[in-house]
Amino acid sequence: MTEQELLKEKLHYDPDTGIFTALHSHGTRVKGESVGSLSPHGYLMAHFNGKLRLCHRLAFLYMLGEWPELDVDHKDTVKTNNKWINLRVVTKSVNSRNKSIHKNNTSGTVGVSWNTRRSRWVATIHVDGRLLHLGYFQFKEDAVLARMTAEKDYGYWLDKLWDQL
Repeated sequence: MTEQELLKEKLHYDPDTGIFTALHSHGTRVKGESVGSLSPHGYLMAHFNGKLRLCHRLAFLYMLGEWPELDVDHKDTVKTNNKWINLRVVTKSVNSRNKSIHKNNTSGTVGVSWNTRRSRWVATIHVDGRLLHLGYFQFKEDAVLARMTAEKDYGYWLDKLWDQL
């Protein structure tokens, strides 16, 4: 029996909702109930085949019959949204481009922050694992423009456009 067959025997995955449900009662798991609990990093996890697995990776096993070799990205950045249309296999580099704004971000734009030492806005971007400095700016709008231009130059927008197709 393949891993996909075993998974489909134990759990049902609804690609439209992204929810896994139990097909049989076992221990505390009740038939028909959704499965999965939050990991410390905010992703849904479920027990399968003796191991705790990330549900977004289980979705690929369920749908395609194999584990994804690369990262699985949530296009909308919502870690619990495991709808099939919201998931894609990407490299770490591409996955890191699809980050939501950190909660301590005060500029409202990824890659733009205030540098108190210089009393200027600074723009940066990560490309191929390296942090590139885009410059210091007196006005926030100029730093945002520099960041947006770099996103276009380094193909970030291609990823976002591709997701909309």
